[in-house]
Amino acid sequence: MSKDNKTGGTAADDKSAKDTHYATLRRAHRDGKRERGEIPTPLQQKRKRGGDDWKPPGLAPDQVYLYGLHTVRAAIENKERKKIKLSVTLNALARLEVDAEALGIPVEIVSPQDIDKVLGPEAIHQGVMLETRPLPVRRLEALKNSPLLLVLDQVTDPHNVGAIMRSAVAFNAGAVITTQRHSPTESGVMAKSASGALELIPYIQVTNLADALGELHKLGFLTIGLDSDGPAPLESAFSGEKVALVLGSEGKGLRQKTRDTVNALARLDMPGAIKSLNVSNAAAIAMYAARLHLKG
Repeated sequence: MSKDNKTGGTAADDKSAKDTHYATLRRAHRDGKRERGEIPTPLQQKRKRGGDDWKPPGLAPDQVYLYGLHTVRAAIENKERKKIKLSVTLNALARLEVDAEALGIPVEIVSPQDIDKVLGPEAIHQGVMLETRPLPVRRLEALKNSPLLLVLDQVTDPHNVGAIMRSAVAFNAGAVITTQRHSPTESGVMAKSASGALELIPYIQVTNLADALGELHKLGFLTIGLDSDGPAPLESAFSGEKVALVLGSEGKGLRQKTRDTVNALARLDMPGAIKSLNVSNAAAIAMYAARLHLKG
């Protein structure tokens, strides 16, 4: 049998308390790394805690959850974004660098696991989640003075759309225009992929893309559809002072109706063995080429 120690406990009690202390420190260290986005939620561990049973919450049409430090910070700074509630860990609140009292919305201090229950085990939320309303709807008429626009023909992956949005902001495009059907709506996944760009550029979803292209023509835009079999290289297709680049979906490319509606079809010439690019990469290259034309 073990002897009682000086404090009246047993050696086994001391060892148990010490183990518990270090386990707590390890959990806190892991939680901190997750909040910084350095590691994802361990999927196997989450499944043991009920991850298999997780289902996304039912959202109202005007309800959007944004997450990630950079994304939420950009949303908070956007005066056009209506904020509803901020859920944040103490560590993330310090890193968010905002005055919680000045936000004018409820701020709830939570654990990373609380946010996991809403967003799911795979979301890299960095300890912060913002409930908001969608951004105000923009009309094409408001883009008449923008020299460069980007049009997406049923690009379905929100990660790709987010990456395209980020490039569009970098090249100072006036808007990203897409279809209402077969395109992602405003969401936390798209906003996280855009890394703040969603707050900096209009995301306009139209009912009929062909009609929207016709409206852009009336506003003076040259619409150029990117097609791997286009008759001319992109750099030779530019003209005028306003350009709208049109890119098709992953794999299928432009729909026939879109091909028939744009002013011109053009290709990105690639001398290497690979002749096609991810749509977000193609968009960035095309916008760079368009900017060279517009500057000239």
